[in-house]
Amino acid sequence: MLHLTILATAVPHTVTWSPAVGIVMIICNVIAIALGKMTMATPSAQPELMMPEYFGGMGFPALLATTSLGHIIGFGAILGLANMGIL
Repeated sequence: MLHLTILATAVPHTVTWSPAVGIVMIICNVIAIALGKMTMATPSAQPELMMPEYFGGMGFPALLATTSLGHIIGFGAILGLANMGIL
């Protein structure tokens, strides 16, 4: 029972959502999409998006992969910037 009490007190402080947090996440996603567009062998793989011209001709799998990576990068960036006191 003592271990559960210690574990409950070990929850880190997380930053609350603000426009600055949203901007950091958007920037990280744009960077990940740009990296994915430059490095993927077939970024236009099927199935296509409804309006692929808005995403540079990327297909759904490429968009899903790059935005997933962007959220992972953004998660780390937001936690790091919050820990440094910037956010």
